[in-house]
Amino acid sequence: MTDTPADTAFVLIVEDEVAHGEAILEALQRSKCACNLVTSGQQAVDSIKHRQPDVVVTDYKLGGKISGMDVLKTAKKLSPDTEVILITAHGSESLAREALSQDSDHRAYDYLIKPLDIDILRDKVERAAKKAASARASRLLKQQLDKSFDFGGIIGSSEAIMRQIKRTRKLARSKSTVLIVGETGTGKELFAQAVHQNSSRAGKPFRVLNCAAVSETLLESELFGHVKGAFTGAIADRKGLVEAADKGTLFLDEIGDMPLTMQAKLLRTLETGEVIQVGSNEIQNFDVRFIAATNKDLSQLVQEEKFREDLFYRIHAQGAIKLPSLRERREDIPILIQQFIQQSNKELGLSIEELAPETLRKMMNYTWPGNVRELKNVVHLMCLEAEGQVLGVDDLPPALQPCTDMVPTGPPNLAGMKMADVERLHIMNTLRMLGGNREKTAAALGIGARTLYRKLREYGLK
Repeated sequence: MTDTPADTAFVLIVEDEVAHGEAILEALQRSKCACNLVTSGQQAVDSIKHRQPDVVVTDYKLGGKISGMDVLKTAKKLSPDTEVILITAHGSESLAREALSQDSDHRAYDYLIKPLDIDILRDKVERAAKKAASARASRLLKQQLDKSFDFGGIIGSSEAIMRQIKRTRKLARSKSTVLIVGETGTGKELFAQAVHQNSSRAGKPFRVLNCAAVSETLLESELFGHVKGAFTGAIADRKGLVEAADKGTLFLDEIGDMPLTMQAKLLRTLETGEVIQVGSNEIQNFDVRFIAATNKDLSQLVQEEKFREDLFYRIHAQGAIKLPSLRERREDIPILIQQFIQQSNKELGLSIEELAPETLRKMMNYTWPGNVRELKNVVHLMCLEAEGQVLGVDDLPPALQPCTDMVPTGPPNLAGMKMADVERLHIMNTLRMLGGNREKTAAALGIGARTLYRKLREYGLK
């Protein structure tokens, strides 16, 4: 079998003929499925209550009070995502076909006729496991979307992003300068817009200046404007962004790249509201709220005398909004992908529906150095080049296709990490060290193979 969700699928086998059940067990275990064999309907019900399977393979006729149809109904009731394959004797296929036409709550996935063809069995289990994984992923995504929070276009439900949204709300109501810190692509401008839109200045101008994109000689003119003849090429008076943002907000992106000479002039404007255009001696006053952002450590730049200490404390007076990287809020990746698929569908006139579970797993495990911006670009490109309505592994960019593990570059600092994250990292590294061999990994970790399979599924490491 190929590297599919069935590789780590949990299959419940229900067969009162022990020899027949063991033959099915051996066949599916060779296909890398995690299996549990029970010999009665009651044992099957108990197993489903204990752990929900991806696929149930059950004989239609079982000895005892609970039949294969009863197992089907119980499985669908307790675990709606589970797919059930019925086994029936030759001549009684009509009974199994009837189960396939049951109402949607109790419908079997397919049926097999004794004697079983092992290759057909494996193929049907693989397909059923794929369908179960897809249904489970869709249900979990819907649950995440239901509880996700949209604040000024900022989407997420993780604790990391919700903490910063809460802080943004508080700072938006104040009149102070706001500093936003975060890696490239984390959404600093989006948060700046949220501050503006949730402040008393909403509806007034919002202007943006990327301090790293303008040369030092032009930066002062961009900010404060100039008068005609102030320098070569100044053929007319030109107002700066401070004036353009009067009564509104001016967002200074990458303020860590602003030259020291400009920092001193900016500090004066922050403290007094005064502006002097290049080539003029006239003082003008404007009412502007400043929001600054950087992907650099400003305190380190202060120590290196590359950033003014007084300006640092001026823009950092209320503390900073510290945006988490995407790898620090991985639980938000599925809902962000869904949002970007919807945007791409609207922009490109497409009808992409979802990601295949294996595709999502690889995207969840990728490190995303470009953060949300990179994720958005990747999803847009995948949608643009996709040939079907489901984005598969083949639609991923080459850099993401081989991605299966998150591997730290050095000894990890576990301080402050949740126990679940520590366990996930330990399992991941042990699995990688042992070349992906799950049996050896379970032995090295001192846990049973079934426990390992369950944890691999829980942590998205299938």
